[in-house]
Amino acid sequence: MAALAHEMPELDEVVRQAWKAMELPEGYRAEIIEGAIEVSPTGHLSHARIVNRLRNALVHFLGEGEYAAYQHANVIFRRKGWIPDVFVAPEDLEPYADEDGIGVDAAAVRLIVEVVSPGERNQDRDRVRKRREYARAGIPVYVLIDDYDGQGALTLFTGPRPDKADWEDIHRVAYGTDITISKGPAKGFVIGEAITGPKRA
Repeated sequence: MAALAHEMPELDEVVRQAWKAMELPEGYRAEIIEGAIEVSPTGHLSHARIVNRLRNALVHFLGEGEYAAYQHANVIFRRKGWIPDVFVAPEDLEPYADEDGIGVDAAAVRLIVEVVSPGERNQDRDRVRKRREYARAGIPVYVLIDDYDGQGALTLFTGPRPDKADWEDIHRVAYGTDITISKGPAKGFVIGEAITGPKRA
């Protein structure tokens, strides 16, 4: 019996294999967050509008350089897989593809932006669980665009602390105040009302 138990795959690997094999209905996505598969619907129209504005602005800002803005792609860290709303990584992703070719290694990702969706579960995912996951992975910059924080807020996280699953620097501003990316290939990129829209009523 001991020999059989010894041959069983680790739980993280079982979860990863199940995630890779999933076939979801159109309009849903699956991620592995803090060791569990989480299925969520794609965002509402307001969510899509912000994500589209953000990606378009980043594409223009980054130009024809060695980094590009991506969406609808997997970021892989160890046996976890996330689908950020937008992320910045090298234009040539081939050297950073994971072993199965289904995503890019988190080590290549320089910036992640999440746009919070309505609902307590969705808000907890982006504000808490993904915040911890991105810190654990050492993502240099994480930005949270949150329509549901007061009248809307932007939060910039820098200085990841993988050992603490937290961040050294956290800067939060209300919609209507610009936030500027302070490091990496998107350094100097401004997120403001042109992307988020005005403060919510």
